[in-house]
Amino acid sequence: MSPKGRDILKSMVGAVEPARPEASGAPPPHRPSGAVKAMNLSLGRLGEEAAAAKALRESLASGDKVLEIDPAAVEMSFIRDRIPVDKDPEFERLKQSIQESGQQVPILVRPDPVKAGHYQAAYGHRRLRAAAEIGVPVKAVVRKLTDEELILAQGQENGPRVDLSFIERALFARRMDEHGFSRDMIAQALATDKPETSRLLQVAQTIDPEIILAIGPAPKVGRPRWLAFAEKFREAGGQKKAQAAIGAAAFHTLESNSRFDTIWKALEEKSAPQRAEQTLRTRSGGTLASVTRSGKTFRIAAKSAAFSEFLARRLIGLAAEFEEENEGK
Repeated sequence: MSPKGRDILKSMVGAVEPARPEASGAPPPHRPSGAVKAMNLSLGRLGEEAAAAKALRESLASGDKVLEIDPAAVEMSFIRDRIPVDKDPEFERLKQSIQESGQQVPILVRPDPVKAGHYQAAYGHRRLRAAAEIGVPVKAVVRKLTDEELILAQGQENGPRVDLSFIERALFARRMDEHGFSRDMIAQALATDKPETSRLLQVAQTIDPEIILAIGPAPKVGRPRWLAFAEKFREAGGQKKAQAAIGAAAFHTLESNSRFDTIWKALEEKSAPQRAEQTLRTRSGGTLASVTRSGKTFRIAAKSAAFSEFLARRLIGLAAEFEEENEGK
């Protein structure tokens, strides 16, 4: 094991829950594979576990008490940051870890501002859900937090990690915006700059939230494709195409990334040209012809032999008039 790996192991206190590796601030110069990639992922996981253990030590040192609370008495944060999925392997691993070794890292809650004896979670929603499903109390640090402090704690817990996908962060930003939080507060909670905050909001405010929730977190889909998706969704008929794709029988059997791909393909399909039909009549109401226009196609079906002859005589003159009107264009 490398010196870095030994240092990480030395800094850990007890076993902690499995977590995902921290996201780097800048993209890596290359993508390692095989054993190198596995080692990097392992060290990243160890680093995050060490950070969690350090946070627990600091919390205890600062005088925070870890209480055991009935999960039923703890509400989710008033702004959700995750998109629920039907199958979540990471959650199942977390649940198994708590069953076997107990909950090692407490969640953060505040007293519920309305319900006496109840709490609201700032972060640790997966641990809360796991404890509820297992049927054991959840370990929690209780602090008095304002709405702003709760959102900052929630965002800064998840922001540096790869748990939240781009679209989850975008939807979280939209929900904060709808609750009246400033752009500065949203950027601070997401640990990002204003341009990136604007991009997140641009995507989440363009795409219908129901469409986003139907797709799910799509962890393999990053910012560029979501921005392009939003542009396609904004085009005429985009929402109808997306809803039609979601309504297909096989859609809900797909995993989240494949759902994104399915709707992406639907948005790329060209819509059938709109047909416009008109009936030409005489002043007395007699039918002369029906006119159909579809895209670049313009069709006149004469219903009167006399009108058909009239049009045939006028066509050469109409072509000349058209040429005069468009001369020089």
